[in-house]
Amino acid sequence: QVQLVESGGGLVQAGDSLRLSCAASGRTFSNNAMGWFRQAPGKEREFVAAFTFFSGTYYADSVKGRFTISGDNAKNTVYLQMNSLKPEDTAIYYCAARALPQRKSTIPESYDFWGQGTQVTVSS
Repeated sequence: QVQLVESGGGLVQAGDSLRLSCAASGRTFSNNAMGWFRQAPGKEREFVAAFTFFSGTYYADSVKGRFTISGDNAKNTVYLQMNSLKPEDTAIYYCAARALPQRKSTIPESYDFWGQGTQVTVSS
């Protein structure tokens, strides 16, 4: 049983920063690749950032230089630091885990476990 719980979303203005957290139960953080996805109203879920033990971190072009994925193994938690937020970043943000990662992936279908999502709204 793997459980992922996101937190840290909210309503901010353009240019502000937020840090999202994803608390994981089980061995998700230490033994599996982790990623962040987002879904805006009327759009499909899209890749944001991810980490694998062998491949390291990788990001969508739209967030490179602004977002940073990191983790704290002691707390079984993965973070998404979001700086210089834009209205286009408005979405529900989901963390996800892969049970058997064999390569890096930006495809939602490659991820096996998902959190409930946390809303991020960027005004103006």
